[in-house]
Amino acid sequence: MKVSNYKDITAETVEEGAMGVKIRWMITEDMGAKNFVMRHFEVATKGFTPLHKHEWEHEVFVLSGEGAVTGGDENKRFKQGDVIFIPGNEMHQFRNTGNEPMTFLCLIPSRDKCNL
Repeated sequence: MKVSNYKDITAETVEEGAMGVKIRWMITEDMGAKNFVMRHFEVATKGFTPLHKHEWEHEVFVLSGEGAVTGGDENKRFKQGDVIFIPGNEMHQFRNTGNEPMTFLCLIPSRDKCNL
């Protein structure tokens, strides 16, 4: 078992195709997570994640702020407390449309499960 505070985990800058995005890898394979990893994202005002796709799905829980998510050909608004599912192989991007940082948790399959 491991208990830690997310603030004690280094926030890394997401570079390629993103603006104003930090990621914390909170639960990883290195800790023994064999099925899923958990990440914490912070997206600055007017920031966005890369527009991309890959084989694995995302499960997202919005902790704070508001934004819009592109999924395939759709754009949907979201706010604090919303949950978002993005299936594998769907183009997607998160954009902060609010006036404060947007934060969310994102779970993805572990490397063994998604062939990273």
